[in-house]
Amino acid sequence: MDARLHHLPGLRYFEVAARLNSYSRAAEALFVSQAAVSQKIRQLENGLDCKLFVRDGREMRLTEQGKVLYKHTSQGFEQIITGLNQIQSEPLEGLLCVSSTPSFASRWLLPKLWKFSIEYPNIPIRILTNCDAPNITQGDADIAIWQGEQLETENSHKLHKVFLFEESIYPFCSPHLAKSINLNKPEQLLACWLIHYQSGGYPWESWFSQANVTMSKKSVRWMEVSTFDHAMKAVMSGHGACLASDSLASDYIERGLLVKPFDFGMTPGIQFNLFFHNESPRTKRIQAFVNWLQDEIIEQQTLPESL
Repeated sequence: MDARLHHLPGLRYFEVAARLNSYSRAAEALFVSQAAVSQKIRQLENGLDCKLFVRDGREMRLTEQGKVLYKHTSQGFEQIITGLNQIQSEPLEGLLCVSSTPSFASRWLLPKLWKFSIEYPNIPIRILTNCDAPNITQGDADIAIWQGEQLETENSHKLHKVFLFEESIYPFCSPHLAKSINLNKPEQLLACWLIHYQSGGYPWESWFSQANVTMSKKSVRWMEVSTFDHAMKAVMSGHGACLASDSLASDYIERGLLVKPFDFGMTPGIQFNLFFHNESPRTKRIQAFVNWLQDEIIEQQTLPESL
């Protein structure tokens, strides 16, 4: 056996750091300290007698040798995981890791998740929120609930997609702002601060275009925040307007914190899909979660008709 295989633990640290472009993010993913990641990779570089990373600002950039090693290491670990999945089939009971964007998790999933826990008390759910797509084929999560039709990650062709729902996009603002400017025409929003958030914001240009309003990006005032919750806090304080869907903003509307001044929704709007690995050993609990989620969506969609 090749003696270099005793570097396998270091290769695991290397693969995660290379995939995330960061020692600190690798440490979080591996549940170890950043110093441990740095030490392992340094030992690997010394053992292989080549440099694998160079620092580029706050990120670690792969060298040419590092790029070659990462390509083959990533493929190798994927093959190992595939083999393990084929010989292991976990029972229904057990942990299920679900990844989602912060906005969907906080505004839609978490308020309803107690229902799943009552129905399946032996399936504890771990929720991971991130603006970056998880690599499910590498075990970052069992399920990803994501905005858009594709999960932009490595080996996405091996993922199974389940359509959840699609919603139109509307502008939302505070009741105070709407009243203070007597908001009744879409073009009035051009004089307001337009809030955009990085974790799934929608293009104001598209909404104005469908509303037959000409918008110049140079003449409007923008505010960019990191998450949907930050955007909602800014809007509720009277600081401009934000684009969102009914499901993400409905409870704010019910509590009188937001208003939807126009019924004109941008289409196509926001689409949510669920992704999981075709060969996951946790297929039974994944299917249980998918079935529950689809039933919950049907219930939410039919609820207004029954009131």
